[in-house]
Amino acid sequence: MRGEAGGGDAGAAYCGDGVTPKREYQFWVYILGSRSRNLYVGLTNNLRRRVGEHRERAPGSHTAEYNIGRLVYFERFQYVRSAIAREKELKDWNRALKVEVIEKVNPTWEDLAKGW
Repeated sequence: MRGEAGGGDAGAAYCGDGVTPKREYQFWVYILGSRSRNLYVGLTNNLRRRVGEHRERAPGSHTAEYNIGRLVYFERFQYVRSAIAREKELKDWNRALKVEVIEKVNPTWEDLAKGW
């Protein structure tokens, strides 16, 4: 997905002591869709957990109200600021642009988290 492209590091990163490796972080920007193609854009540091939370359909939530629980698109980022910027960018897009980005990688809107 987009967030993984071109983000390679030259080598392992270490804490100030030069011995302890720094913790690697992952952030995910994702789009959920419903059968009727309602959309939800979000950001998380644990995609599997967050999709599960959406699928629990908490009363009063947007995803519960519109039955949105199908993971149709995601991008991985190492840096939270990059992920936040991308989430804001996607949220600012009109529906047609969101559908276009989904259908480039998932033309049939399959649930990418099926079986989680």
